[in-house]
Amino acid sequence: MEQTDRRHSVWVAFGTTGVVGSIRETDDGYVVTMAGADASLGTYPSMDVAKSALYSAMPAGSDWPRFEQH
Repeated sequence: MEQTDRRHSVWVAFGTTGVVGSIRETDDGYVVTMAGADASLGTYPSMDVAKSALYSAMPAGSDWPRFEQH
């Protein structure tokens, strides 16, 4: 039996002042964590929904962040 390892990606979100959060892919979905937070915002079913959740947690009037995959 062959076993394969699935690699999960991480995207870092950058705002105008630097890193604002990250999105980590898991087997259960996409986990959003804001920079400096002790806990995640939650797990979301798609990358688009996760990006929107991260953006909605940013201060009002913020520009849409730039996401870089790592």
